[in-house]
Amino acid sequence: MRLTYDVIVVGSGFSAIAVTCNLIEQLPASATVAVVGDDPGFGRGTAYRTELYLHRLNVPAGRMSLLPHQPDDFVDWLKSHGRQLQASDFASRSDYGLYVRDTLARLLRKRDGRCRVDFIKAKAAGCVERYSSTLAFHLGNGDEIAGRNVVLCLGVGNATLPVDPDGVPASLRSRIIENPWRLSWLRRVAPSDAVCILGSGLTMIDQVLALRAHGHSGRIDVLSRRGLAPLGHAPKPPVPLPIDVRALPETLSGILKTLRAKSRTVADWRAVMDGLRPATQALWQRLSSRERARFLRHALPWWNIHRHRVAPDVFDRFEELVLDGTVRFHAGFLKSLGAEEGGLVAAYRVRAAREIAEIRADWLVNCTGMERAGISHSPLLKEMSRFELIIPDPLGLGIQVNAASEVIAPSRISPARLFAVGALTAGQFWEITAVPDIRVQAKAVAEEIVSRG
Repeated sequence: MRLTYDVIVVGSGFSAIAVTCNLIEQLPASATVAVVGDDPGFGRGTAYRTELYLHRLNVPAGRMSLLPHQPDDFVDWLKSHGRQLQASDFASRSDYGLYVRDTLARLLRKRDGRCRVDFIKAKAAGCVERYSSTLAFHLGNGDEIAGRNVVLCLGVGNATLPVDPDGVPASLRSRIIENPWRLSWLRRVAPSDAVCILGSGLTMIDQVLALRAHGHSGRIDVLSRRGLAPLGHAPKPPVPLPIDVRALPETLSGILKTLRAKSRTVADWRAVMDGLRPATQALWQRLSSRERARFLRHALPWWNIHRHRVAPDVFDRFEELVLDGTVRFHAGFLKSLGAEEGGLVAAYRVRAAREIAEIRADWLVNCTGMERAGISHSPLLKEMSRFELIIPDPLGLGIQVNAASEVIAPSRISPARLFAVGALTAGQFWEITAVPDIRVQAKAVAEEIVSRG
């Protein structure tokens, strides 16, 4: 069976739901939309399905409304559901997932003047230019659909373990948690068990607090290449320092020197980071390919801990565990995983040294974060690349798109328009994984589709 739609949205995470909501608001009643994805938690994604109240958003509620032209929508939703939070507060991720679901449901309940939206629970397995004006997708259920406009909203998955656990016997493999967001593993951890966490970013903090909430009181060792952890938001955010990106140097070293100098002129360095925030995409686009590569090699870890901060009270809880020695940081490169005396052994090369050290633990948890946006994680994207319907970003940051988020593929002959939203467009925009950025991009893509009819 083959159906043809005006727009096909491929994906089932936040980017897909943001695009779909904007299309519902903007398309005429005669239009048709298909949303293709096989995730049963459509729109909520991994991050927003967590039920633990300590898992908070990293952006204040006042900047998290799904539709950018309705800035108070999320705060109003919180109040209507008995959550007495202000725009400056950090809501739970679970609540945000429910809000996203409710927003889509509210738009779908509108019957008059709304475009038709079909949700197809299937995986898009292949794409071909089969028809004169469309792109056609083979679906995992055997069907085929075609679209005059297509929006790729494919996110990224969890990063794999840095090394193969070949040295771990089968009897202990269940104590290696490769996907920490499947929180059922927490129930198997004894209160006094020693835990080793790989990676020291936001996911690590989430899992440390989840362990504590489930009664764990044992030692937690954290291993990452640099031993850096995210910093916290200020309880009272400073006024952002306006930054003119056009006046910044064009080299990474020059930019860092300038930003450090500016940070010495303000009471709180966060004022500089928050002032840079609205101009980050413009700054990235000014950098040459060489300078972008230097940023990824040398500056990314420091950017992450200053830019992607945690809610103040969450940071305080975590900092207490660090100060009392419960959480211990190690900087180094994981070399191997093995077992000894019924426990796990993680051997690593100490950073800036030739010494090999070991961490012994009852559990090992992979919190190295999300894999970098690219093509290799998706069979669909790999096939589209093989047929040159998409082109990989040269730095491995998704696929090539232009300033309007339209996919660049000179060999494509179909007049059907192909867009991408979210992490796949990081090569063009860099800052495009947080809600405030994705919602603006989703609205712009919907407007571009509507403007061309």
